[in-house]
Amino acid sequence: MMLMRTDPFREFDRLAQQVLGSTARPSAMSMDAYRSGDDFVVHFDLPGIDPETIELDVERNVLNVRAERRNPAPEGAELIVAERPTGSFTRQLFLGDTLDTERIDASYDVGVLTLRIPVAEQAKPRRIQITGGSGERKQISG
Repeated sequence: MMLMRTDPFREFDRLAQQVLGSTARPSAMSMDAYRSGDDFVVHFDLPGIDPETIELDVERNVLNVRAERRNPAPEGAELIVAERPTGSFTRQLFLGDTLDTERIDASYDVGVLTLRIPVAEQAKPRRIQITGGSGERKQISG
């Protein structure tokens, strides 16, 4: 398994926002994840985020993503409408052992943070040579 989704508070956050309105803590960032060739790709929606506020760290196959959206209104401005959530957004992913967490590539473009995580060499399929009883060699997929 490439990715184990565990965000035990996500459903609680969604319910709290329904009950309390948008004043609840900012929701977790939306995510898509898929495998493409030898890469595992994850996209996080982070519109309006200053890339300088994005923090990524990996510890024991746990990927932590943190970003912050600040209020764009200058201090002392009269706030008329404030519907966009501000504050810290976090997401935690548990990555499988089949991914090479030492070589994660991260980019941020048009409000989307994209991570490319290579599949570890030892997890890729490989061919194994088998010697037959007559001494001839055969290849099989393994």
